[in-house]
Amino acid sequence: MWARYVAAVRRLQQRTYGCIRSSTPFGQQLWRWKSSAAHERALQYKTGDHIQGFTVNQVTAIPELCLTAVKLRHDTTGAEYLHVAREDSNNLFSVQFRTTPMDSTGVPHILEHTVLCGSQKYPVRDPFFKMLNRSLSTFMNAFTASDYTLYPFSTQNPKDFQNLLSVYLDAVFFPCLRHLDFWQEGWRLEHENPRDPQTPLTFKGVVFNEMKGAFHLQNNILPDHTYGVVSGGHPLKIPDLSWEQLKQFHALHYHPSNARFFTYGNFPLEQHLKQIHEEALSKFQKIEPNTEVPSQQFWNKPREHHVTCGKDSFATDPKKQTMVSVSYLLSDITDNFETFTLHLLSSLLVGGPNSPFYKALIEAGLGTDFSPDVGLRAAATKPKQPLLEPLRTLGRFNGSTREAYFSVGLQGIAAENINTVKQIIARTIDEVIKDGFEEERIKALLHKIEIQMKHQSTSFGLALTSYIASCWNHGGDPVDHLKIADKAAQFRECLKKDPHFLQKKVKQYFKDNPHQLTLSMSPDEAFYDNQAALEAAKLKEKIEALSEELKKQTYEKGLELMDLQSEPQDTSCLPALKVSDIEPRIAFTELETSLTAEGVPVQYCTQPTNGMVYFRAVSSLNTLPEELRPYVPLFCSVITKMGCGALSYREQAQEIDLKTGGLSVCSHITADYAHLDVYEQGVLFSSLCLDRNLPEMMHLWTEIFNNPRFEEEEHFKVLVKMTAQELANGIPDSGHLYASIRASRTLTPAGELQEMFDGMEQVKLMKRIAEMSDIRPVLRKLPRIKKYLLNSDNMRCSVNATPQQMPHAAKAVEKFTKDIARSKKERKPIRPHVVEKPSDSNTAAGGALAGAQITRKLITDPTFQPCQMKTHFLLPFPVNYIAECVRTVPFTTVDHASLRILARLMTAKFLHTEIREKGGAYGGGAQLAPNGIFKFYSYRDPNSTATLAAFDKAAEWARRGEFTQQDIDETKLAVFGAVDAPIAPSDKGMNQFLHGISDEMKQKHRENLFAVSKEHLMEAANQYLAAGRSTRGLAILGPENTDTAKDPSWIIR
Repeated sequence: MWARYVAAVRRLQQRTYGCIRSSTPFGQQLWRWKSSAAHERALQYKTGDHIQGFTVNQVTAIPELCLTAVKLRHDTTGAEYLHVAREDSNNLFSVQFRTTPMDSTGVPHILEHTVLCGSQKYPVRDPFFKMLNRSLSTFMNAFTASDYTLYPFSTQNPKDFQNLLSVYLDAVFFPCLRHLDFWQEGWRLEHENPRDPQTPLTFKGVVFNEMKGAFHLQNNILPDHTYGVVSGGHPLKIPDLSWEQLKQFHALHYHPSNARFFTYGNFPLEQHLKQIHEEALSKFQKIEPNTEVPSQQFWNKPREHHVTCGKDSFATDPKKQTMVSVSYLLSDITDNFETFTLHLLSSLLVGGPNSPFYKALIEAGLGTDFSPDVGLRAAATKPKQPLLEPLRTLGRFNGSTREAYFSVGLQGIAAENINTVKQIIARTIDEVIKDGFEEERIKALLHKIEIQMKHQSTSFGLALTSYIASCWNHGGDPVDHLKIADKAAQFRECLKKDPHFLQKKVKQYFKDNPHQLTLSMSPDEAFYDNQAALEAAKLKEKIEALSEELKKQTYEKGLELMDLQSEPQDTSCLPALKVSDIEPRIAFTELETSLTAEGVPVQYCTQPTNGMVYFRAVSSLNTLPEELRPYVPLFCSVITKMGCGALSYREQAQEIDLKTGGLSVCSHITADYAHLDVYEQGVLFSSLCLDRNLPEMMHLWTEIFNNPRFEEEEHFKVLVKMTAQELANGIPDSGHLYASIRASRTLTPAGELQEMFDGMEQVKLMKRIAEMSDIRPVLRKLPRIKKYLLNSDNMRCSVNATPQQMPHAAKAVEKFTKDIARSKKERKPIRPHVVEKPSDSNTAAGGALAGAQITRKLITDPTFQPCQMKTHFLLPFPVNYIAECVRTVPFTTVDHASLRILARLMTAKFLHTEIREKGGAYGGGAQLAPNGIFKFYSYRDPNSTATLAAFDKAAEWARRGEFTQQDIDETKLAVFGAVDAPIAPSDKGMNQFLHGISDEMKQKHRENLFAVSKEHLMEAANQYLAAGRSTRGLAILGPENTDTAKDPSWIIR
């Protein structure tokens, strides 16, 4: 889970309206409220109130976020508690512990895994994972940061909240911490074949294998304490951790006196406090954990550090694979206003093409992109959240360690240019001190903050707990940290009083600051061989330390672990919801559709968007010539960044920041809901803005459609290099997705296009384009694509806005469709087989979709025949990413519901044990995509063909029906948890608009899910997943493999 945390949780958006009342009876002494709004009820608490073993210390309204914060402290243990009352049905709980390792054995990370393997009240193996199937949770996870460990969950169901809270409390405070769980999750010596003592001993363990797939670099700018080690664990250090050390770390760090509790939403606070006190805190006395992180002693002169890494096979220039960055230690993060100011300052320095470091570094042509974090951010720990998202600029500012720091540099440079980059950085700082920042850029940044405070998100509670975690962890005031509007007002006041306010900050923290670290990293041909040799030496050391008796015990322990992993689990002790707790019907969304004067259909969805307007448009690719298709993703990437009309690319970026929350363009490939071989191909345009800026936003789109600028060849080169570098950097975190796209390539007509746009083929194409000495032939393709794409032919639009704003939005969209060009002559589809699909007629809650219909023009290929393909991409990774995809049935069929439940059932009851617990992969399972492709996958997997064999065994297990009715009911809960995930006001109606899936279809699918029986599941497994029954594709991303190398059916790339 640490890797997911470092990679960040992306696009977390949750609803912030609606209400679910708890039906749980409370004692007479509990509070009663007259007001209906949660944040208003919370205002009735008073400082000094005693509630369920806690004392209220502070009650604060934060109106700009529509919430009331209540700070409490537990009377006996001193545990801190923050409750954020907000009228949001998606309630969240989290508990965090300050965890400060002093070595790189990964003890907090392994402990995070191990506490979730069983507890006193719930002694079953892995109750955390099993609760995923006994709950309607909207989020469950655990995260290990550099200096804290966080355990959050969220749900909309009051009973579910209490169930999950009970499991979480028992897991963190009363875990079993069994030796065999430590072996499984952390590390162990085990024979390659655990049942054959003659096979060699090797290292195994989930965290050990996970961290083999991560890059490890200690934080050299904060070397004196816990940040100087790898909290997630270094593979060469993990085997030094003992079971006893793990238990000692838990006893000290996982104590209420070292804990911070957080709850969010509209459920009553008193019930939370009562349960937490009675089930956990009442059983402890206060201690002094002494886990504080001391301040880093400032250096009196800058330092340098150099490391090596493996060669990048996707580098655009093999001679330019060096990275250099300069980091500056800043202020203590508990100074909330200073941290806020430095967040803004970092964004001004590196955010977008108008920033000084973009101009000086990116446009110098020395490298491919800003330097990545490469482990420097001790906290690369926070998931990205909607709250203050614009302040998280390119990862350059780290406000998660005790002292913040800022890093900037370049990747993809020649080694001889390291000093040049350093000189450019120093010169740019001098120029900023001299010239300051343009007033319009500061306005644009404050405008972004205003948008983020108004944007309704579906995981706002998770955003809050992540946002305050580091500040609170070091004794800062989390409530003050949330007063974003106050900070923005104070910031404006500082600028008003002193126009040189920011320049003085730059001088203080960058020019006059001797605590600087220059980190450089260059490739070494022998890097992976050296790493393997070091691991082999460590293994040899461990084996040689074993007596014959210990070797025998190691073999017997391995057998014991295998037997434990294979034992059926009695999960009756775990709390669970019932299928009858699931709502039988969904709430239908009111939609209206009308045609503009130009004949463009527009879907209108009235929602409580809090003064925001959300616009989307889809334009068809049906008439685009085949030779231009591979370049569509590049076109999407650059079309809003090249300038338009009278605006240069810099002026365009400024206008976008000043008037919108961003403009985005991406490819849109979606399968038909009723036919696997029918699909829509297009491009999706999306944007959002404050309602007052709607005319300006639509004018920007008009200029982009009518007058995009393609003259800036040098800027285009920069964008190409950045795009290619971003794709290459993303493979280690998304390898299983690339494998899935490749494996499904030949299963449907859309598969080839998906691989071309989003798969390894696109990664390779962008690498080739970035390597071109003359990029003009590619640049000349963009105006050609524009002619086919940026017009009102075959376009549809949608708007989500408040009722008051909708008439203005309709006029703005009408003007947009009138002002953009139409094709002068009718263009015929390149692929002649077009299927016209009108929108479903039973969409609105009243029984019919109001107004005109949207007709989507889909395409098909009557000659298409699915076929099997096996591909192994050889990549210099120590672990594998594996996918096997099977062609099944579309969304509207009855069997689609059976296969959806079957995928979840196989994951929970078979594949998790085989791939993760036994195989040691970080993750694995099965999924059914809406396009009817059934996917098996594994992630950071030490095995390859053994995992493919596990996929086959899973299908056979399902075909034989080796599961119970209880297993099926639990799986339905998990599936409905995903089906009923909250939808933000901005996203209401999008299934209809983008995919043609109406609420009626979703309701029918829901009924099909409820009706799935054991017989249905066995029949589906036999019909679609049994060997030889359906066409399938396989793909592996990973190191060389003798099994695939000697099998001629595998294509080696």
